[in-house]
Amino acid sequence: MERMELKSTAGDRRMVAVPSVSDDGLEARRSHHFGKSPCFTLVELTRGEVAEVRTVLNERHSEGGCQAAAQLLASEGASTLVAGGIGARPLAILNQAGIEVYFDKQRKTVAEAIAALAAGELQPIELDQTCSHHQGGAHEHAC
Repeated sequence: MERMELKSTAGDRRMVAVPSVSDDGLEARRSHHFGKSPCFTLVELTRGEVAEVRTVLNERHSEGGCQAAAQLLASEGASTLVAGGIGARPLAILNQAGIEVYFDKQRKTVAEAIAALAAGELQPIELDQTCSHHQGGAHEHAC
């Protein structure tokens, strides 16, 4: 397995979730928005190495759908999420569950997002980077 050094890990194990459009593992294309993602690719990193890759299906997005996705990741043991778009409410739920959320709109695949996280190129998402479309505002990425 490929060795990846993470700048800030909690212990020797980290479960990273990446919203994705298929179950193609590390080669899956990323979904641009957390709540509307068809699935999540979960990458377990143990001592900086990819130990496991699996996919979980997201529930159909509806009112409160982002909340269900946040709860799903918490129940799957995710400690980190890399997302290109997320609302303030699911961000708060994830943070309350102890899940760190990193912002990345550039990387196209799960592998690229994991590599960027491992290289320390991603920053924790800020409140001003969250989607406001649930409250009628506009945002620049596709949901």
